[in-house]
Formats: sequence, structure tokens, C-alpha cells
Amino acid sequence: MFATPAYAQAAAGASGTATMFANIMPLVLVFAIMYFLLIRPQQRKMKEHKALVEGLRRGDQVVTSGGILGKVVKVADDGVVEVEIAEGVKVKVIKSTITSVVSKTEPAAA
Repeated sequence: MFATPAYAQAAAGASGTATMFANIMPLVLVFAIMYFLLIRPQQRKMKEHKALVEGLRRGDQVVTSGGILGKVVKVADDGVVEVEIAEGVKVKVIKSTITSVVSKTEPAAA
């Protein structure tokens, strides 16, 4: 019923390449799963956020990461946006802290 130690040692040594492949395969599978479930969706989300920030225009209603809702008054090239949060109250906000655009304005007609 039990294999003798001599037979067990001979069987394990004969298939060294197959054993090494079997040991590496779970690591490859874990990396593939991590890539498709974590890394790839995060990259896509970052790409969408970058496009959202690059597409900001005057008049857009935005929400900042702090939860402040306001209207874009001025878009500067240095990564700063001026947002009006109440009548006459303007705040400078870094573009990357804008999480979403509630309503977009139409582009000006040429």
C-alpha cells in the first residue's frame, strides 16, 4: 500500500522540469488575476479622470474631492481651477482634486 522511500525519491527526481513548471504556474496565475482585477481597471479609471480634468471648461458644474459643489469660473494652465461655490465666493482648486462634472456647458459656437 505504501511506496518505499527508494521509489518515491526516484519518481520525484525524474520529473524536475515538470515540478519546476508546476511550482511557477500558481505565481503566474496570481499575477494574471491581480492584473485583470486590480491593475487594469485602475489604469482605465486614471485615464478617464485625466480626460475629465483636461476637458474642464468655464461654466461646468463640478464636485471636488472635499465634496464642494461649484461652478468653474476660470481654468488656468498651471493646474489650478477657480471655482465659484457661492455668489461672489471663489476658491482656487487644483485640477486633480475635481472628482466629477455634474453638468457640462456646450462649447462656444465659432
